[in-house]
Amino acid sequence: MKFLTYLTVLALAATTLFTACSNDGDAARDAAVESLQSGQPAAGDATATPPTTTPEPPQNAAGVWHYTCPKGCEGGGGSAEACPKCGTTLVHNAAYHPPADATPTQTTPANSAITLPDGLTPTPPPTQTPEPAQNAKGVWHYTCSAGCAGGAGSAVACAKCGKTLAHNQTYHQ
Repeated sequence: MKFLTYLTVLALAATTLFTACSNDGDAARDAAVESLQSGQPAAGDATATPPTTTPEPPQNAAGVWHYTCPKGCEGGGGSAEACPKCGTTLVHNAAYHPPADATPTQTTPANSAITLPDGLTPTPPPTQTPEPAQNAKGVWHYTCSAGCAGGAGSAVACAKCGKTLAHNQTYHQ
C-alpha cells in the first residue's frame, strides 16, 4: 500500500514538473503581448512589414568619416574597405555617431574662412588614435559570426571561413 502511495505522489510530481516546464504556446502569447506594449505588429502578423533601412552616408552632417585609416591617412569611407592612399583596411570611427543625448550644433564647413582676433591662430582638431584589435581583456573588436576563433580590428574577411567579421559589442564593456 505504501508503495502505491509513493508511486502516485511520484507520478503527480513528474506530471507537474513536465507540465510546468512546457512552454507550448507561450512564445506566441509573449510575442503578442510584447507587440501590444511596443505598438509594433507581432512577428507572425500578416500586417507586419519589414523595417526599411537606408544606408548611412560615408560622412555625417559634420563631415566626420564613418570609417578612417588606422595609419592616419586623410579621408575615409563608408565601410571597412581598403584605404585609397595606403591600402590598409579602414576601421570604424566612433566619432561618426553622435551620443544619443547630444543636441545638434551649428557646424562651420571646412572650406569657410573664420576670422579670429589678432594674435590667435586656429588649433587643429586632435588626431584620433585607432582602437586596438583587442581590448585590455583580450576581447576582439570584430569576431566571426560563424564562431571561428580569433578576430580583427575591423570588419574584414574571417581568416578561417571567409565571412565578414561582425562588430563585437562586448569589446567596449
